[in-house]
Amino acid sequence: MKHKGTKRKDRVANRLNPSGEHSISPARTPSHTYSFNVTATGTGDRYDYEQKYPADEQGEGMATNARVWRVYLDEAGQFDMDMVENFRDTVDVILVFAGLFSAIVSTLVSQTWLALQPDYSQIAAALLMELIAVQRSIAAGTPPDEVAPSSLNLDSSTAVNTDRWINGMFFVSLAVSLSTALLAVLVKQWIQAYVSPISGTPQHQGRVRHFRSMGIEQWHVPLIVGLLPTLLHLSLFLFFVGLIALLSTL
Repeated sequence: MKHKGTKRKDRVANRLNPSGEHSISPARTPSHTYSFNVTATGTGDRYDYEQKYPADEQGEGMATNARVWRVYLDEAGQFDMDMVENFRDTVDVILVFAGLFSAIVSTLVSQTWLALQPDYSQIAAALLMELIAVQRSIAAGTPPDEVAPSSLNLDSSTAVNTDRWINGMFFVSLAVSLSTALLAVLVKQWIQAYVSPISGTPQHQGRVRHFRSMGIEQWHVPLIVGLLPTLLHLSLFLFFVGLIALLSTL
């Protein structure tokens, strides 16, 4: 029967390699690695700016060519790209639809607004009939005062009010549609000015970009872009109201 000390020695000897040194098992590595990546707004792209841009020298963290300005320009550029693409898609659709819709309303208004003007052909026909009646009375030897005036009523208040109401709907609809197209063109110009290239150092570019972003917010450009479809819907609603009223008079 072996002594307990001998067993301990055997266990220790089993841990020794042939060279007499302890064998150290390799350290376990974790199955998952964690890394911090800056994700650009609106995309799934990951940027490791520590590898993309060299580290700044000591005391140069806020210099004109510091890494912080380059990182800011990259992040802001991605954000601006998403915003501008969204604005352009909305404005392009609005411009096409507003142009076609305005052409349709203009064609209809060019016909309906004639109802607001006197019917000169009927006036001419009435005067001609009355003149013929006067000539006949003179030829018959009767006084012209006995000739009955024309019974044509050129002052129908009901018809005039209806025509004014219908044309009012059409004209307001056309005005709103053209105003929407004008705002869309202005937004296109603002976008073009916003994305124009900026020269200079990264610090200067970052400041100019921030100044432009403040201008976009102060002029409420996102709000205006969001209101463009609402204005176009209002124009369509007014047009359909006027169209229904016009069809009801037929």
